[in-house]
Amino acid sequence: MAEQRTVLITGASRGLGLASAIHLYQRGWTVVAAMRSPEPGLARLRAETVAPQNDPRLLGIRLDLTDPASITAAAATVLERVGAPYALVHNAGISAAGMVEEAPPELWERMFATHLLGPVALTTALLPAMRAAGRGRIVLVSSAGGVRGMPGIAPYSSAKGALERWGESLAGEIAPFGLGVSILVTGTYDTDIITDAGTTDDRDFAGPYARLHESTDRRGRFAIRFARPPQRFAAGLSKALDHRGPFRRRAVGPDARMLLLAARILPPSGMHQMSRLAMGLPRHGALRGGPVRVTASRRAMITAARVLPAPAMQRIAVLAMRFAPQPSAPEGPKPDSDTHA
Repeated sequence: MAEQRTVLITGASRGLGLASAIHLYQRGWTVVAAMRSPEPGLARLRAETVAPQNDPRLLGIRLDLTDPASITAAAATVLERVGAPYALVHNAGISAAGMVEEAPPELWERMFATHLLGPVALTTALLPAMRAAGRGRIVLVSSAGGVRGMPGIAPYSSAKGALERWGESLAGEIAPFGLGVSILVTGTYDTDIITDAGTTDDRDFAGPYARLHESTDRRGRFAIRFARPPQRFAAGLSKALDHRGPFRRRAVGPDARMLLLAARILPPSGMHQMSRLAMGLPRHGALRGGPVRVTASRRAMITAARVLPAPAMQRIAVLAMRFAPQPSAPEGPKPDSDTHA
């Protein structure tokens, strides 16, 4: 008889966590869904999976990764109800937009608590039982921001980067006990993390970084059109849980695979330029002296230049010069009224 495996997934009430919980439950796993509001979250999971009311393979527990008491209580509940989980998936996350100057200190604290300090505390509480079991996997859900620091999301990138370095260290420590670590670098998925109440937007579109915000916002909205459904990530997670080696770092999504490949090939300066061009950011030194304010007429000309063919733009330029007001000739000295020719 196949072993009945148990997985604990954080952030299971929405997005990638919800899709993963549904997928693994349907594949026969016992799923412990950790979330800040377990009652509505578990009700949604039951509705999506058509699970019976008291199904022992689908459990919901309360977990707030910014609250040490909540983490301790959640770990105790897991051990009491299912024992040592086979897999621990650190998926919970928050997002934030804004430059370093715009991000308040409390955002940095909440970001690191959610993405690093909370997961470390939860893992530490469960590791003794997992070590005793002698098998299992810890999965850390990272992103493009963990591969390279991205402008406009510095707190998020910093926390994800730290998460990856912790995972690498942890893998070396727990491998002798039969446990492994997988880091999943996610691509762009269609989730509601941007609209979640726990996220923040500190961008100032009228401040010194307005030019950068306009470019990154426009490129980001364009990229989200190609976002993949969360169910595609869930399938990638399922494969990661079958890993047997001590450490794996794997991309989930074509854009994430391209980024990891570029990071292996390009030097840091090349990665910087690639990121700058992809996000439409100004070149080095372009905004010295402050951002250039673009008037409405200039915006219209820029838009026209993008959509009209070159001959049409040349004709418009000729007409603009023809009908532009001509500067008046400078006046010469006026004759003295007391002098006679």
